[in-house]
Amino acid sequence: MKNNELLVSILKDQVVPALGCTEPTAVAYAVAKAKELLEEDVETLDILVDRNVLKNGKEVGIPGTNEKGIVVAAALALVVGKSEYKLEVLKEVTNESLEEALKLMGKNMINLDLKKDVTGLYIEVAAKGKNNTSRVVIKKTHLNVVLLEQNGQCISAQDDKEEAAKPSLRDRIKEFTIADLKEFVDTIEFEKIKFINEGIVMNRRIADDDLKYNLGIGLGNMLKSDKEDLEQNAKAITSAASEARMAGHPLPVMSSAGSGNHGLVAILPIAIIGEGMNIDNEKIVRAVTLSHLVTVYIKSYTGALSPVCGCGVAAGVGASAGLSYLLGGTLEQIGGAIKNMIAGISGMICDGAKIGCSYKLAISVNAAVDAAKMANKNVFIPSRDGILDDSVEKTIQNLGRVSNEGMANTDDIILDVMLQGCK
Repeated sequence: MKNNELLVSILKDQVVPALGCTEPTAVAYAVAKAKELLEEDVETLDILVDRNVLKNGKEVGIPGTNEKGIVVAAALALVVGKSEYKLEVLKEVTNESLEEALKLMGKNMINLDLKKDVTGLYIEVAAKGKNNTSRVVIKKTHLNVVLLEQNGQCISAQDDKEEAAKPSLRDRIKEFTIADLKEFVDTIEFEKIKFINEGIVMNRRIADDDLKYNLGIGLGNMLKSDKEDLEQNAKAITSAASEARMAGHPLPVMSSAGSGNHGLVAILPIAIIGEGMNIDNEKIVRAVTLSHLVTVYIKSYTGALSPVCGCGVAAGVGASAGLSYLLGGTLEQIGGAIKNMIAGISGMICDGAKIGCSYKLAISVNAAVDAAKMANKNVFIPSRDGILDDSVEKTIQNLGRVSNEGMANTDDIILDVMLQGCK
């Protein structure tokens, strides 16, 4: 088996707790870094982001508040943000810190703008104080700081050519095949992946809060079945967790491939169905591990952010593979579940992070369950059908091409439509 330790490292890098939507949170992380570099009060803050970060941060709730958007997250980072907390950078938010952040916003000291002509995830934060300046740049993935600058002097930097040539830890998953990922999940010592169970507990907790307190639009409670309908309740619980998160509920979730909502889809349907069928916890954890790995594998081709809804075309596909595995699927059937899912849901667009994402998660869970059940009964959408290929890996690469090359202008149109609504 190829490097098991590399796959464990990828999992530990890509499956991490996140508080709030990861795009405004990543901006808050960069702001916290810039504030710490400045070593004095920030008087002006200029933020440049790519179109996807702008799109995803526009209408999403900020944890512990009733506020939305990137500027709120940035202001809170100035008040209580600590970069050491990474994607939980805003976990110390209180009512008092929110009031202070809103006062900062009232001074119009925070400027947010679109960084044009960049590809992939991009966040740039420039802070100015009375005597000092600082600058932080993040590229490719949410915590990948490529530049730290203080008073115009470089503190640390990644060479652009070297960075482009060197694959990220996430992208090294391309060295493996789906067969490799299944073999890893089958054979890896359980102790090395036991931490995956933390995500099941964490993501279930936020779902339970939504169902108890009806935190969002009521989708989770509407979908919940009084009967022992495991598949329906998997949809309900996953969507409940998402609506709580998108509304700004102050509990972290376990993310997958840089997205909290991806983590909800990759984890919860498998856990809910597995527990409901009294399947052994170790088998559930191994199935969730496969779901994470397939999710990361797909994101390595579609990119951290894209015009397509990663909750469906990445995490949903991962969940279909994990569900097939959970229910005894062979390698052929797991591959069939992946291709079935891509055949059915690959056209779902991403129009920003928001409360409505909870319904997209419900749709993704429903499709993942169907794709896995079809495959485990040897019902496969034929290869060469649309973007499907004989090879599962090539099918995923085709999905990446459609997302990146084929939909190159889609994000511009989506963002324009969303911004027109603000006028």
